[in-house]
Amino acid sequence: MKKINIAKVPVEKYASPGGKYAQHCQEISLAIGGRKHPFDLELVTLPAGKANCPYHYHTAQWELYVIVRGTGQVRTPKGRTAVRTGDVFMCPPGEPHQLINNTKRDLQYYCIADNPVSDSGYYPDSDKWLVDHRIIKGKRVPYLTGEE
Repeated sequence: MKKINIAKVPVEKYASPGGKYAQHCQEISLAIGGRKHPFDLELVTLPAGKANCPYHYHTAQWELYVIVRGTGQVRTPKGRTAVRTGDVFMCPPGEPHQLINNTKRDLQYYCIADNPVSDSGYYPDSDKWLVDHRIIKGKRVPYLTGEE
């Protein structure tokens, strides 16, 4: 058995160049033993007024979200749904999604995702794909092309 304490997992901070996207992430499953797990676990803090990433879907990966603290919105093809502390929701493969913190306080959540052998993603707002860790749009383009 491997054991760690979440408080000791480093926090990695990300912010997009234009400032629309930001998150502080603790990659718990990586800290406990790399990518050899059947799932990934992250504890993410989404700063006030930010989205976690561009609106996207995965072709193979499932994601389960558990809201730990705060309120915000989840964007899906059906629109925006309010979420708050204690809410749990799941995004299956093929369903576009995005978390948005539309408040003045941090939103914190766990993301638990299965770890498929292969996965790609699509970004409907900018019509681009994530394939083999590369962002492409007819040709390879930077990650945030068309997002900000």
